[in-house]
Amino acid sequence: MKNIQQRSSRLSYSIAAILSGIMLISSCSKDFLKPNPLSIYEPAATFSTESGLMSAMAICDRHLKLYWATEHNEMLTLGTEYIFSELMVAGATDKRNMLCDVANMLTPTSETGLQNLDRTNSIWYMWQETYKGISYANTIIQFVDRVEGLDENIKNAYKGRAYFHRAFRYMALVFQFGDIPLVSKLLEVPKQNYRSTERDAILQMLIQDMEFAVEWVPTQQETNLIGLVNKGACRMLLTKLYLAMGEYQKAKDQTDILINQSGYSLMTNTFGTFNPGGEARTWPITRNVIWDMHRAENKLIAANKEVIMGMPNRGSDAESFSQMLTMRILYPFVFDNRVQAPDGRQAMLNVRRNSGDYNPLYDYMRSFGRGISTFRPTYFQTHAVWNVNGQVDATDLRHSSSTGNWIRMEDYKVNNKASAQFGQNLTLFHPTTGALLCSDTIRRWFDVPHYKFFLNDPVNEANIVGSDGLRGATNGGIADWYLYRLAEAYLLRAEAKYYLNPNDGTIKDDLNIIRQRAQCTQLYQGAVTIGDIMNERARELYWEEWRNVELKRVSLCLARSGQPDEWGNTYSLANFDKQSGTDDAGGSYWYQRINHYSMYNKGPIQINATGNSNPNYTMDKKNMYWPIPYAAITANTKGVLSQNFGYDGYDAGVAKWSTWQEAVADEDRTE
Repeated sequence: MKNIQQRSSRLSYSIAAILSGIMLISSCSKDFLKPNPLSIYEPAATFSTESGLMSAMAICDRHLKLYWATEHNEMLTLGTEYIFSELMVAGATDKRNMLCDVANMLTPTSETGLQNLDRTNSIWYMWQETYKGISYANTIIQFVDRVEGLDENIKNAYKGRAYFHRAFRYMALVFQFGDIPLVSKLLEVPKQNYRSTERDAILQMLIQDMEFAVEWVPTQQETNLIGLVNKGACRMLLTKLYLAMGEYQKAKDQTDILINQSGYSLMTNTFGTFNPGGEARTWPITRNVIWDMHRAENKLIAANKEVIMGMPNRGSDAESFSQMLTMRILYPFVFDNRVQAPDGRQAMLNVRRNSGDYNPLYDYMRSFGRGISTFRPTYFQTHAVWNVNGQVDATDLRHSSSTGNWIRMEDYKVNNKASAQFGQNLTLFHPTTGALLCSDTIRRWFDVPHYKFFLNDPVNEANIVGSDGLRGATNGGIADWYLYRLAEAYLLRAEAKYYLNPNDGTIKDDLNIIRQRAQCTQLYQGAVTIGDIMNERARELYWEEWRNVELKRVSLCLARSGQPDEWGNTYSLANFDKQSGTDDAGGSYWYQRINHYSMYNKGPIQINATGNSNPNYTMDKKNMYWPIPYAAITANTKGVLSQNFGYDGYDAGVAKWSTWQEAVADEDRTE
């Protein structure tokens, strides 16, 4: 397995390195810039058997999981998706160059791995690693027909799964970067004369591929192999592609099949194993379906009828699984003197379990983790989005502190025995003077969806005498994760209905069935807006969906369909992604959501902390697409890649392929 992975990775350099600039940043040695001949690796021999195909597929699956798991020990990949949305911003205020002033900091040269804005984002990783993933999928597509003795149906299943992996990555790239190079095959010699291919042309190719995949990839029940791409996952991805290209009825048809004919159902009752969390005496959990559904040990079991596709990530083999650092990266940084009790003493201490001062009623390290808040949620995500029909839904299990699902800062209790307020709830302001008791509210004062982010770490849980970082599940553990759930199929169907007819009275039903499962009392009545649909996605799919990609996909759908957003704005295909500025007017739906609901473009925030003590969160309309990395453009020495609107190097006259067939036909041309 290791040898196969190494060979496939090296092969990917020959295909995508010119695009990603890997050769330019990975070594100071000029020798490294010389491409290695493919003949050394003999891919025809490596992938001439089914075991070779299985190894390549395993690499695709593992690579997919890593978007959600660890990248540079700070979960930067998915975090990057969320700071380019209305739901999160960068929170590492100790880093002077954290990516907060996006409008001014993000350039074609800022994301090359040489200078990555203090490692507070993962744009460069998205570019190079996603093209690597495409090359892994292309390996299967290219060699599957050469495997002798393999049944035609099995070959088509392999091909369909590889199409899924390739389409998932290309869909991400076109909504992150816009018009990009299309790579559909392994090349015998390095190619340095790529031309960008238009977004819609790539989406058209992906639709054709995913229609094939839906036909040939087996269902989960037919294979009984958890984590392998299945027919349901292919339908979900095809639905999103149909929506992106304006084929709304086809998208609705796919979701109808998923909801009514595929054997899935929403989980409405408790099931599986009840995991009560960390130290139950500190933070008791009242068992409920939302808590059970997001426990790692329940996500991929047969009893879970809602999971369409999950990503297995649990076991004892450290090389095979990746730690999900949710409890380290996504919880507030409370264990220092910047969070104080009213008497001026540090409010929260990380007391070891083998210490004489240990009290199980106040073991917040073990219960909530050792947060450093690399990313923090916006006020919209923690408060305003939970407003439905003009009021916060007090019974929504996804926002419920009384059940233990949700943590508010006021739920913490001072656990410093030296404080006169020991055992009392934290307060943001002094009760008599009104003085601020938290000197950095960006990093140290926000709510947490505990039901999503709490993860067991049995190995470190047993380490009572270890360092502060090894006191129980203080960082989060290895854990299975969802790729697609049926709840999202309902939300996609509601979206398709909206583009077809925004007055369709059944749109609200697709939202309400999810809300009813969460035991909400506030249900949608009457007409539903696209904002209502996106808000429900934010509540239900937080840290599951790729929020930035989905917002930009919906931006394209609104521009293509002509339907209005929740403020009555309509958008034009001609310019929704070709505007600049940080003012309130214009731009895309993606920009309007960010400008209305996030911390961006509201002015500098003064905090009393080392590092970035005056962060100014900005987002420009031009940031609708990320800049094509300068390293990729300069490595393409015999051709010209297009740069995105608003960034240095943009030229509207640069030639692009307008059909995917033209791009594919050109791939063998190297001069």
